Amino acid sequence: MQQPTILCVVGPTACGKTALAVALAKRFRGEVVSVDSMQIYRGLSIGTAAPTPEEMEGVPHHMVGVADPAESWSAARFTAAADRCVQDILRRGLLPVLAGGTGLYLDAIIAGRAFAPGSQGGAVRAQLERERREGGMEPLLNQLRQVDPESARRLHPADEKRILRALEVYRETGRTISEHNRETRVLPKKYRPLYIGLAYRDRSDLRAAIDQRVDRMVASGLLEEVRSLAERGVPESATAMQAIGYKELVGVLRGERSLEEAAEEVKLRSRQYAKRQLTWLRRNEKIFWILWEKNRDFARALQIATDFLHGQGLQ
Repeated sequence: MQQPTILCVVGPTACGKTALAVALAKRFRGEVVSVDSMQIYRGLSIGTAAPTPEEMEGVPHHMVGVADPAESWSAARFTAAADRCVQDILRRGLLPVLAGGTGLYLDAIIAGRAFAPGSQGGAVRAQLERERREGGMEPLLNQLRQVDPESARRLHPADEKRILRALEVYRETGRTISEHNRETRVLPKKYRPLYIGLAYRDRSDLRAAIDQRVDRMVASGLLEEVRSLAERGVPESATAMQAIGYKELVGVLRGERSLEEAAEEVKLRSRQYAKRQLTWLRRNEKIFWILWEKNRDFARALQIATDFLHGQGLQ
């Protein structure tokens, strides 16, 4: 059975993925599915650079502002919801255009991969959190080394979230997350992805683009957006409030730092995030890269992308 084709527009933050995805969706009769783990939360439009109605240009967008910011969506929940959007777009004879920078989620959607079973936040996780508070992460990491040495080697000792998740899976199912991942990797992919990647030729131009975008976010009212979330009772521990741009500005609300100091940290964290995104993406040899010069030329990028996609059989 032939795999349905989907288009993926990828790249680090602040590279213009949304704009190109919209242009390609208009050219190839598509709809956009956001693959951004933070754009799903309502009320986070400024700090996540969620597309505005003007930027959408009439193209339907899915997975933007669909979750309450007090909720915490797991990767499994996100990919299941996003895949339903992809399937609906395909059923209507249109092209799904997936755009965003959360590489793990994108890969999981393409593969049709189910995440390891486990309640992700139930009684076992609560017990693990208690053990972490009482004894720190080292004993838990040692436990993981005993039951799942493969995951223990792969995970950084500071990656508390994934260490706890790996132990959670083992305690609930008796099987390791490494076993699950090995089994799912050999399964055929659910979709045939065509990748367009956006990046800057000169890394200094990417850094400048990130800094300029953070300045625009601050000028557009990012602090007021964070204050609004806090006033609505969204806890600081919520996933939404841990997003880059939000956790840094919470300190401003508390009077612990100035807005200028927080903005500089947001720029630094965003640049670090972009580096991690590029590291993830460069492992994928199927990405067709379009490299920006100092000034981005979207008309040229659209033409280059269109020619490439025509060559891949997309009409």
